Amino acid sequence: MLRKAEIDQSRVLLQVPVEIKEDLSMKVRPVKVLDRSEKELRNKKIPMIKILWRSSQIEEETWERESEMRRKHPELFQYSGMT
Repeated sequence: MLRKAEIDQSRVLLQVPVEIKEDLSMKVRPVKVLDRSEKELRNKKIPMIKILWRSSQIEEETWERESEMRRKHPELFQYSGMT
């Protein structure tokens, strides 16, 4: 026995327009370094940093390899105090 669903307008989320390129990717840029850590493998330590990413609609934090971020985004490390 099915019945029509009642929509609660207070629970409906507004749709946010998202800018997507032709190749179905979004432009996000790193904003700043939030934290630093080391991932320990069997015989190796890998420096990791927590990055704040931002696009026009989305804000996200991820852990990335420090060496890779220094290579791709050197501007993050100019004024952050991390050398």
